[in-house]
Amino acid sequence: MKILHVVGARPNFMKVAPLSRALQQYPHIESRIVHTGQHYDEKMSDIFFRQLELPRPDYYLGIGGGTHTQQTAKIMLAFEELLREYRPDIIVVVGDVNSTLAASLVAKKEGIRLAHVEAGLRSGDRAMPEEINRILTDSVSDYLFVSEMAGMINLSREGVPGEKMFFVGNVMIDSLIFFRQKASRLTLEGLLEQRMSSGGAPSSPTPSLSGGDYALMTMHRPSNVDGEEGLNNILQIIRDTVKRLPVIFAIHPRTYKNFGKFNLLDALEAIPGLVLLPPQGYLQFLRLMDSAALIITDSGGIQEETTYLQIPCLTLRSSTERPSTVELGTNFLMASLAPAAVRQKVSDILDGKTKKGIIPPFWDGQAAVRIAEVLGGI
Repeated sequence: MKILHVVGARPNFMKVAPLSRALQQYPHIESRIVHTGQHYDEKMSDIFFRQLELPRPDYYLGIGGGTHTQQTAKIMLAFEELLREYRPDIIVVVGDVNSTLAASLVAKKEGIRLAHVEAGLRSGDRAMPEEINRILTDSVSDYLFVSEMAGMINLSREGVPGEKMFFVGNVMIDSLIFFRQKASRLTLEGLLEQRMSSGGAPSSPTPSLSGGDYALMTMHRPSNVDGEEGLNNILQIIRDTVKRLPVIFAIHPRTYKNFGKFNLLDALEAIPGLVLLPPQGYLQFLRLMDSAALIITDSGGIQEETTYLQIPCLTLRSSTERPSTVELGTNFLMASLAPAAVRQKVSDILDGKTKKGIIPPFWDGQAAVRIAEVLGGI
């Protein structure tokens, strides 16, 4: 049986890696990977494939940037050409990026069975492109592998037959558990040597950090970083937070570019107690997360990883497609970039007024094994 995995952006790598390993236990399965190139940085892609011990992609489509519609259309055309060369029995897509939706539509047009890993997640916000990708992908999938109970409930409400749904757990957590010890061997001092500044030398001295005495930050969603008001709010959140503890900001290229666009880069770099780092490899960021006192983010996957690590997480979004991280885990949904609310929540957490959280069911490092058992038995 031939299985083709589709990856297009960094979060996809962490989801495909454990599944690729698990399928190696089935001699009758030929497993291949196609990288669409939706998000592609040669250096970072090399780091991710090497760190995650993934085989090099068998196919690379080289799509690159563009609008959501342009990316989706280009991936569909290139993927259709690939399927004329290699005809898999099952196509596996993961997550909710444009590559996921594009490959799913082509799979069904070509009459090929489709499996969606991380199915059923819903934020309820259809203004998010990822929400549309999730809904449409699930609607055409033959096998829906679900990471948390809310996903099962959502799919049932949407009329998905029970025999198509499989509650297997979270493959992102599989990767975290598998690589956590390896990441722990990295030193914080070594990671801080990457500190960046547009003017050469950093504007403020690098603080001395150890485990548990810093906040880790990421921001990349357009609603937060594409406008001057949002960027000024981020500046204020950082200024407030560094009064309590240093902040490490692993800054997305889009965010860094926009700080420059609105002439706010000097103000950012001048904040004492702030360490700006470039985008990190998987192991590097896992090490930074594992030692943080708290995390401030607008990422989806980080909500899950901090819940497993039991680290307080402030998610600056109005909704989440991962409600178990709030209901069971350590995630706090902050609704908006409101500096006063974030400042109060940071103070509460550092003063011990927080929640411990529990790890959701099946977030045990065996999700990929469960998926492989289903696929291997088809």
